[in-house]
Amino acid sequence: MELNNIDNVLEELMGINGAIATGVIDWESGMALGMKSNGNFDIELACAGNAEVIKAKMATMRSLKLAGDISDILITLTDQIHIISMVPGYPELAVYLALDASKANLALARASVKKALQ
Repeated sequence: MELNNIDNVLEELMGINGAIATGVIDWESGMALGMKSNGNFDIELACAGNAEVIKAKMATMRSLKLAGDISDILITLTDQIHIISMVPGYPELAVYLALDASKANLALARASVKKALQ
């Protein structure tokens, strides 16, 4: 993903079946570099909160002396799926995608996120 293509990536992700909202996050600062939503979701708050999720996982990995990098983080709720994917080539960036669990296919959504980030 090139930084000048953030809007294109967000549009592509919002085209995934069941997409509710998406954003590109600088997880170190908690700032969203771009956001899109279907209008009924506080994507700015979600991006800031998920930056904290990434920070917590990074801290845990350091404490455990785990090698390797995070590829993605998956959070499943009763009615939603949340995917947080690290952006290849930009270690400070992540893409966040919220999906309606009744409409989304997790495997296809993950594959679509990976493709969008290439």
